[in-house]
This record gives sequence, C-alpha cells and structure tokens, in this order.
Amino acid sequence: MEHLWAGWRSAYVQGADVQAGHDERPAIEVDDGQTLFEAILYSGYPDRDTLILWRGERVFAMLNAFPYTSGHLMVLPMRAVEQLTELDDTEHAELWHGVRLATRAVEAAYAPQGINIGANLGRGAGAGIPDHLHVHVLPRWNGDTNFMTAIANTRVMPESLSSTWERLHAAWPNT
Repeated sequence: MEHLWAGWRSAYVQGADVQAGHDERPAIEVDDGQTLFEAILYSGYPDRDTLILWRGERVFAMLNAFPYTSGHLMVLPMRAVEQLTELDDTEHAELWHGVRLATRAVEAAYAPQGINIGANLGRGAGAGIPDHLHVHVLPRWNGDTNFMTAIANTRVMPESLSSTWERLHAAWPNT
C-alpha cells in the first residue's frame, strides 16, 4: 500500500495560504534486543518529533507513521510483549484505559462517523511489527475508501503527521 501525502490539502481546503511540506522526524536507531517502539519511546527526542501523544505509567499512545486515515494512532505497553496474555493486570487495565482516552481524542479532533479499534496479534494476523503489541484506533467516515485505495493500492493523506499530532495532542483528555 502506497501513501500519497497531500498534507497541504487540509490547509488549502480550509482556506489557508500554505506551501506543501514534508514532516521531518529524527532517525531512530534500534539497538539489538530492542523493538522499534521501545527505541522511539526511549529515544530522548521530544514527543512531537517521535509522534508520541500520551505517556501513562506503563502504556503510551503514538501516531501511526503509515496511517490508514488521518488520526490513526496506536496505544501500546511500554514493555514489549507480543500477546495480550503476556500483559500483567496493571498493564492490561492501563492499555484499555489508553484506548478509551484515544477514542475520546479521535472523536473530539475528527468527529468521525465511526472508529476502528483493533490489534493484529502475530504476523499471521497481519501485524507489521509483531514483537510489540499495539492497539490501533482510527477514525472512519462513510465512503472513506475510494478508487485510489481500491484500484491503485494507494491512500491519499490530506493532513501531515505534524498537523495530526497537533490536533490529537490538543484533543487528548486530561487524566
């Protein structure tokens, strides 16, 4: 699936006079024995640069860098586990609390007509990063799948990741 970034599109539609730009994020080094998400979480870079929206005690939320729609985020434990059954009770409770907070933020920021929430556990289930459990939360609208997705295997993203981060960060419920 290709992503056609048209981040300038939402500003254009809203009447702003802006030039197209690309999100620039720091390169994250993944050390041996570390998952990509652990490397991002402990990178030392500001949350805005790493797309982290929220940090709980044992769980955090971040944008999906390759989203299906604008507003697509993930909630995941700080500790890398592959399966839900590997979470302790505190992590499990905080994970679903984080999913609820993420849902509220998506609703407030995007007013979608629906929301998909799900986890792909294992490569066989479609997990792109199977070594670190993550729950997807993404807004959906009637008709948000179009010919670009169906025929060209491409998604058009009307909003930059930095704009998405700003919207969701501002909408994140105070805990």
